[in-house]
Amino acid sequence: MLRKISVFILAVPVLVAATIPAPAFASTVPSSEQRRDQSIAEIRAVIQAQQEAWNRGDIDRFMNGYARSKSTIFVSEDTVTRGWQTVRDRYKKKYPDRAKMGTLKFSNLEITPLGADSAVALGRWKLKRAKDQPHGRFSLIFRKTADGWRIVHDHTSAAATPR
Repeated sequence: MLRKISVFILAVPVLVAATIPAPAFASTVPSSEQRRDQSIAEIRAVIQAQQEAWNRGDIDRFMNGYARSKSTIFVSEDTVTRGWQTVRDRYKKKYPDRAKMGTLKFSNLEITPLGADSAVALGRWKLKRAKDQPHGRFSLIFRKTADGWRIVHDHTSAAATPR
């Protein structure tokens, strides 16, 4: 008799669990495609926030898109700049005022997740200024950090200016 009661007690949780519809449980766990789409949306939001900050003349907010790390890398022309603070200082020196900053437009974004916590973004940039319109391409490596998705490696090139 005791054995029958023990079997019954053990069987009740199994029977209850079996009555829970599988789709209800499955819908609470995001699929890998949903996580991928979420990551892409979050990275697009970082890039969009950078564009908006730049166009307000706010380099400090623009720099929020980068990982605040000594290992953050920015490559442009024939120069490698290392460290978040050094990258910030470079931007401040190269773009000391709104006229030099112009209006920034990012386009042709292609974001490819490389794993759960890394992705690469490829795109175009263009500055519209009173006397010129420099433009080029960039590739960014993003990592998911405690602060969200941040750029850890930026390789930006400018197109040749017409002669």
